[in-house]
Amino acid sequence: MHHPLRSRQRLAGLLLSTVLPLTMPSTVDAQEVPPTPGPTDVPQPVPMELGLAGSGKPDILRFLNVRRAGAPSLAPDGDRVAFRTSISGEPQLWVVDATGGWPSQLTFGEGITFHAWSPAGGWIAYGADRAGNEREGFYLISPDGTRERELLAPSDAFRLFGGFSPDGRRIAYATTGGGGPSFEIHVLDLASGEDRTVHSGGWGYQVASWRPDGGALLLTEARGEDAVDVHLLDLATGEARPLFVPEVASSYTGFAWKPDGSGFFLATDEGRDFHALAFYDLAAGRLEPLATPPHDVGNVALSRDGRRLAWTTNEGGWSVLHVRELGAGGSFAAGRDVPISGGAGPDLPAGVYRLHWADDAPVLALEVTSPRLPGDVWTWNAESGTLARATRSDTAGIDLDALVAPTHVDFPARDGETLHGLLYLPPKPAARAAAGAGGAADRPPVLLAVHGGPTAQARPDWDAVFQYLLARGIAVLDLNFRGSTGYGKRFARLDNLRQRPNAVTDMADAVAWLAADGRVDASRAAVMGGSYGGYMTFAALADLPGLFDAGVSFVGVSNWVTALEGASPQLKASDRLEYGDIDDPADREFFRQLSPITRVDQVRDPLLVVHGANDPRDPVTESDQFVRAVRERGGEVEYLRFPDEGHGIRKLENRVAAYRRIAEFLERHLGLAPRSGGAGDAAGAAQD
Repeated sequence: MHHPLRSRQRLAGLLLSTVLPLTMPSTVDAQEVPPTPGPTDVPQPVPMELGLAGSGKPDILRFLNVRRAGAPSLAPDGDRVAFRTSISGEPQLWVVDATGGWPSQLTFGEGITFHAWSPAGGWIAYGADRAGNEREGFYLISPDGTRERELLAPSDAFRLFGGFSPDGRRIAYATTGGGGPSFEIHVLDLASGEDRTVHSGGWGYQVASWRPDGGALLLTEARGEDAVDVHLLDLATGEARPLFVPEVASSYTGFAWKPDGSGFFLATDEGRDFHALAFYDLAAGRLEPLATPPHDVGNVALSRDGRRLAWTTNEGGWSVLHVRELGAGGSFAAGRDVPISGGAGPDLPAGVYRLHWADDAPVLALEVTSPRLPGDVWTWNAESGTLARATRSDTAGIDLDALVAPTHVDFPARDGETLHGLLYLPPKPAARAAAGAGGAADRPPVLLAVHGGPTAQARPDWDAVFQYLLARGIAVLDLNFRGSTGYGKRFARLDNLRQRPNAVTDMADAVAWLAADGRVDASRAAVMGGSYGGYMTFAALADLPGLFDAGVSFVGVSNWVTALEGASPQLKASDRLEYGDIDDPADREFFRQLSPITRVDQVRDPLLVVHGANDPRDPVTESDQFVRAVRERGGEVEYLRFPDEGHGIRKLENRVAAYRRIAEFLERHLGLAPRSGGAGDAAGAAQD
């Protein structure tokens, strides 16, 4: 229920306060407290009726059935593109003609986690884990789906795919198969099956790229969540030569080699706040900035013949595409910019982009997603100038043009830092209907969304949950709190180590700004997030009690001591710089104080928790212990603990069960009128 004592004056008082003093959980006598986890915490199958299309308030299951296609990987000749979509219920591998047509489904088992078309053309590599446990097996499948090979069976080891060699005869990968949290670097010969350890690696090592002659690998070594060191591993000698090990940790991404192996283009923030487009000359050991806009550069991709360079800039979260035809010898300065146009057809839609060139053809594939485009693949032929839409994902009867695009907003935190976000406002009729349930005229309640990472960014891509809530009259502020990427290296590191509690007060400052801005009813607010955002949700209810009417936490951390001790090997290397050393007594005490479980006795707002039992990143025990503690103290908490999911919800039937509950929970606690027919005919939404 909506809090009846929630006045504007009370809200303002909460917003001006700081995080409450740290206390240890008190012991409260439990009266018939059910076991946690218990049988009622395991979600049961739910009906899958869509309801009528074209209604003024479509149910959430219809949003869930909006499909998306992404992660394009082109055949070497550029004629076909492999992509992933969850149209069958889990992410599977499909292939379609690059200019469009009827696609073919290639995989049918467990949902796949990555794929890559071999430069030789005859195989597509893909990975699949077991129920979200992130211990992938590696497989090859022919582009027509008639032949399949197991390269590496699933095991207890974590593996990170490092791509095909340029001739397509080998793959490289990182693995914890040697035991412990360290990653070894392996090269596997596809014909003979010889699997060779080529580098002992260490914490946070991955394969970033093959040199064009196949004789060396670029390796990255994590230095926190937003930075890496880079080494060049000679496969003949086994020598790993450091290329980038700066005093101030920096990011290096998008390695795009010149065909002769003399160097590579990349995006880096070395020596600057934002990522620049740069070129590294291998012989000279020189890093040359080429383009230094006041935005992050990303998605650097060079055509295999070295003639065309593509990259994007991140401008307020939106991607802006740049393509440059290079001059003689691959000169950037002597080149010219090339516009991408649809000619007689439609131009490339605005959105968030992902790029991939074909190996042997001047064809660029682009994944595009936006609030009005759930996700599809376009291809552009650089020789003919032809832009084509390769996939057309089903919209489940939703009018995409009627969906809501956000406004980018900036506002101050209490310490003078500028915070950022994407503000989605529901259409006026929906806002009035929401206000009629008890709010001020034309001012809807609001959901504060907090992303994971924390080194990630709220961007204007497709989010079915947001669009459903907007259709029901709930505004959304997708918050880029300190620690988010996209606003410079300095901003991304404002929450590192002992600064981490400041991100929690950013949530209070966001609600304060919403109240002052006046476009939403900030006295009716909920908070929701996943992974690190799940921690932020727990922290919001424990450290800012009464500020939010409700919270929804996905796969979140409640106890940083246990979470950091149990983190997967992929995270341990970055955790030490992002958070601190769990083995250091002072850091360990800080983690204890930082943990929402330490102040669970202050939680008095309703909470819904979602977690997969196979989560290797934030173990499910993080949610178990928080739910148990809230229940023991008489708090209101609902728990959805999926036995066949990991760090997220992939399966269609599980997404339906989860988001139906979440939708009903948010509507109830934000004071919205119940749907006709009750919660049973409401449905849940999620991203494909």
